[in-house]
Amino acid sequence: MSAEFVLEMKNITKQYGENTVLSDVSLSVRPGEIHALLGENGAGKSTLMNVLFGMPVIHATGGFAGKVLLDGEETHVMSPYDAMKKGIGMVHQEFMLLPGFTVTENIKLNREITHNNLFSRLMGKNLETLDMKKMSFDARSALDSVGMNIDEFTRVEGMPVGYMQFVEIAREIDKTGVKVLVFDEPTAVLTESEATQLIKVMKQIAASGIAIIFITHRLDEVIAAADAITILRDGKLAATRETKNTTITELAELMIGRKGEAVVQADSRPVPQGKVALEVRDLHVDMAGEEVNGVSFDVYEGEILGIGGLAGQGKLGIPNGIMSLYDSWGSVKLFGEELKLGSAGDALRAGIAMVSEDRKGVGLLLDQSIEDNIAFNAMQIKGDFLHKFGPITLKDGKAIRETAEKMIKELDIRCFGPTQHSGTLSGGNQQKVCIARALVMGPRFLFVSEPTRGIDIGAKKLVLETLVKLNREQGMTIVMVSSELQELRSVSDRIAIVSEGKLVDILSPNASDADFGLAMSGIKPSEHNKKGDGVQ
Repeated sequence: MSAEFVLEMKNITKQYGENTVLSDVSLSVRPGEIHALLGENGAGKSTLMNVLFGMPVIHATGGFAGKVLLDGEETHVMSPYDAMKKGIGMVHQEFMLLPGFTVTENIKLNREITHNNLFSRLMGKNLETLDMKKMSFDARSALDSVGMNIDEFTRVEGMPVGYMQFVEIAREIDKTGVKVLVFDEPTAVLTESEATQLIKVMKQIAASGIAIIFITHRLDEVIAAADAITILRDGKLAATRETKNTTITELAELMIGRKGEAVVQADSRPVPQGKVALEVRDLHVDMAGEEVNGVSFDVYEGEILGIGGLAGQGKLGIPNGIMSLYDSWGSVKLFGEELKLGSAGDALRAGIAMVSEDRKGVGLLLDQSIEDNIAFNAMQIKGDFLHKFGPITLKDGKAIRETAEKMIKELDIRCFGPTQHSGTLSGGNQQKVCIARALVMGPRFLFVSEPTRGIDIGAKKLVLETLVKLNREQGMTIVMVSSELQELRSVSDRIAIVSEGKLVDILSPNASDADFGLAMSGIKPSEHNKKGDGVQ
């Protein structure tokens, strides 16, 4: 008797050091089922798939607790190659194709069909000739099965990204013995018509008996394609649902959920809606992985505007584009004055400061002292902390030291003193140095991007309290970009949600979990609520 489930992952727990990233998570998939796997960034989806594929990062960090069963029998997957041999495949979000090879060569890579020749008979199997006729026949069959009429001898290099995605799928279904196929955000690079075609192909694959795990953030696609759904939240199993028994709204709510109490809670107040501090119109930013595709919004003077969204959807591109750290175009006005895009120095001189999400790569000079880091931008852009004697310019060490000591005290930067190198500080203290550098510029407008990433809860509390204090007591206008929705809700007056490089909606921090979940999946809550859930 065959097993009910082709794949079972039972009570999977994974720790990295003292950090538990998966806690007692179970996933069961039937043959021929499309099973959606949902969750915010950091929910545990990638780690669960790393366990399934036997990725080295799992084995090198102590393995995991729990069991993996294929066709009802416990199995131990030791590597991605071992997973492939056991019938587990993946269609990657990042293409794993060789650009200089043809479609056929990519589809048959590492599974080439060969035949003997004179040299192979004398020198061994490695000198056998590729049987291009048989290989191209297999490639043609695989391409036809995914609805691709492209020539099988076309080079991959230069092909549209949608075509590449379907070649990836064709390569997987050409393999023999495939039992489970994982689709990792497969529609992220596809047009609407290509995404519709992909869902049709997925259903055809499932109808042949192959199980599919469908990882996506687009909830409307989940409802259209999946038979069952597993939702992870904070490394735990939030729920498992049959698609016919749920709605987009419920899925959005389950995916977001409440993540406990915020580390700080700013006093509620009416949204400041007087003078516009920052006016953004049709902003485009060419930041790889965080492209922005024509966003428009206003930031009011004296408010904290949060910007949220899933990873890779464009939220980080907004401040980086306005600061001209990446190529950008559109219209940006700061307090009514046009801000010329293309120069980070111009943005700083106009009164904008930024605390970058990349504190090691952009935010800090790691081999320099705390005091030099704090004073650096003010010296370079504004000429502060400098003594000029005719043609000679000297650094004002006394003023730098006094300013650094003041910032160390106010921000509670844990260090031996202002001369300690920034690279020797903890992540949380490095972040405080970045904030100090921004504040010394005396900005009228402050961008803070992922300000609490990688720091402990005590440091998070101080960083967020500092931002609230700057806003409430000094009236500083702040835009805070964060992947931590609960933090945004705790300090923001309004929260803009970005998906696929576009602004989906601007919500109140008191909006429902369902509304935030819908917006993060690219669906404007007000429009969805008018149309209804469309349960199938």
